[in-house]
Amino acid sequence: MIVQCGRQIKTDELNLIRETVETFPNLSLTELAHTICEHLGWYTASGRNKVDACRKLLQRLESQGLIRLPEKEEVGPVKSAQQKQPVANNRTRPQEEVTGTLSDIGPVVVRVAQKKKEVSLVNEYLHRYHYLGYKRPFGCHLRYLIEAQGDILGCMLFSGAAKALTPRDQWIGWSANERLRNLGFVVNNGRFLIFPWVKVRYLASHVLGKIVKGLVKDWEQRWEYQPALLETFVDPQYFNGTCYQAANFKYLGMTTGVGLVRPGKRYKTSPKKIFVYPLVDNFRQVLCSQEAVGKEAVR
Repeated sequence: MIVQCGRQIKTDELNLIRETVETFPNLSLTELAHTICEHLGWYTASGRNKVDACRKLLQRLESQGLIRLPEKEEVGPVKSAQQKQPVANNRTRPQEEVTGTLSDIGPVVVRVAQKKKEVSLVNEYLHRYHYLGYKRPFGCHLRYLIEAQGDILGCMLFSGAAKALTPRDQWIGWSANERLRNLGFVVNNGRFLIFPWVKVRYLASHVLGKIVKGLVKDWEQRWEYQPALLETFVDPQYFNGTCYQAANFKYLGMTTGVGLVRPGKRYKTSPKKIFVYPLVDNFRQVLCSQEAVGKEAVR
């Protein structure tokens, strides 16, 4: 039996893959993966072809002698893998100190950064003021601006979840295959920044309260599916995670500080606190589903 990213490849599907590879010998590996995903109905949570998983499956099948892939094309010089970082300029300079209470600063608005200028502004703020800096998100993601009376007080970034996390995975109760299949329904709050000159008590937990009420709708509007669980990590060297606790996030324990083991690669970070927040009532049913989850299953 062959299982790839939580999907069991049946005999008739393997025959279909072989037939596709033999019928279209001039297609590139990526084009083959797209074609096979469409034939198999193999999609991500957002409804896109699961191309990366299919590419890995094809390479795995070739290594086992079950198929023969087209020859790799010659490529030009490899571009630097280092991503271009935002450049801090006058628009993100420090402002006058904002103090007082939530009632003093007026209604707080947490809205999705949609325009190109807003997106680059969030990137620049994170690069300049967040202790982890800015890192370009891959896959489905959303950026938010935090505002009050027209002034920007902070920003947030949400993207894909950690691939494997023992305390979280045990708490959810999903199998390895269920995790690989349904990981797209978990969203990670990778960056949360209240500007250093903003000192308003309870602002952070107030913002989180607004986020958990609106994230499902915002995510569905942008990516056409509903997430089921929100996760985040807090480095105890810098923060206690008090705002997450005040916003009713559940503390699950600590990370090990050791990343996923990959051939030739190994890295360590400081252990982080793990917090989660269910976004829908039936989050375990969604995350532990053994079949593809549709929009109607998330409620």
